[in-house]
Amino acid sequence: MKLKPEQLAGRLKQGIAPAYLVTGDEPLLCEESVDTLRKAFQEQGFTEREVLHVDGGFKWEYLLECASALSLFAERKIIELRLGSQKLQKNASDILQQYLANPAPDNVLLIIADKLDGSAKKSAWFKALDKTGVIVEIWPVEPPQLPGWIKQRAAAMDLRLDDSAVELLAERIEGNLLAARQEMSKLQLLYPGKTLSAEDVTDAVSDSSRFDIFGLTDAALGGQPQRCTRIIQVLRQEGTEAAVLLWALAREIRTLHAVQAGLNKGLPFDNLCQQQRIFGKRKQLVRGCAKRISPAALEGLLQECAEVDRMIKGASAGDPWVPLTGIVLHLSGHPLPLVSLV
Repeated sequence: MKLKPEQLAGRLKQGIAPAYLVTGDEPLLCEESVDTLRKAFQEQGFTEREVLHVDGGFKWEYLLECASALSLFAERKIIELRLGSQKLQKNASDILQQYLANPAPDNVLLIIADKLDGSAKKSAWFKALDKTGVIVEIWPVEPPQLPGWIKQRAAAMDLRLDDSAVELLAERIEGNLLAARQEMSKLQLLYPGKTLSAEDVTDAVSDSSRFDIFGLTDAALGGQPQRCTRIIQVLRQEGTEAAVLLWALAREIRTLHAVQAGLNKGLPFDNLCQQQRIFGKRKQLVRGCAKRISPAALEGLLQECAEVDRMIKGASAGDPWVPLTGIVLHLSGHPLPLVSLV
């Protein structure tokens, strides 16, 4: 059975299926769907949870062993299979189908995967899961849908935004829903019970941007390593999600790379800024950074971003904040070879 994320809570009231698959490349919506499932499982007595990380060396036979093992702590167990971007080979597919053909009654299987390609959706294991369990496929919120999503989320948070505030938020977050949630939570704390305009949103940003992600990227572009280090410390202490910072840094690096490529082709800088939506004081910050760092270095930083993404998703070991700090300092003109991943 295939469901949309907004249909999940209602379907769970009808009972728990033997298996669930949450798949997609929108981190916030995936995270919220998984949290909804875990909460429902716990309410139904699934109080133990075993997490299996699938990598190249994962032994799929362990899934069957895990399902048949008697629990010492609880009668019902969640088996959480974190698939990530791994593709199932024939042996893995056969074992998963074997499990789905006779799921253990006191277990529930929760598979979390990145966006699946067309071949995976045509596979035997996917069809078996569709027949036996529930598939929640997460689709990104497209730019035309984003203002509506912000309004809906704000209403659920009892945060009142006028149209100009919604438009400004949509422009700032550029489709990153984790960043949207963070910004709206901040506004909720700063302006309880007030209908906010774009001016209020701008004021809130200027009041706090010295220690937010947008302030960090500006400090990096402006060649301020000490300031970058301080902001990163504050962001981490405040519980900022590494995925949000990674998104912002990768966006800046791609923007710099595009500007450099355009300048090398002889295109006017102002035209490039218009194309890349670079306005105001950021134009000079981008110009300075584009001159300071080479295209090869930017490509290397994008490779580092890809490795950080694997860390965040559990596919690689390590603390993502270490290479994130290295990426920021490299952008600021002070690379630290010890934290470089390439």
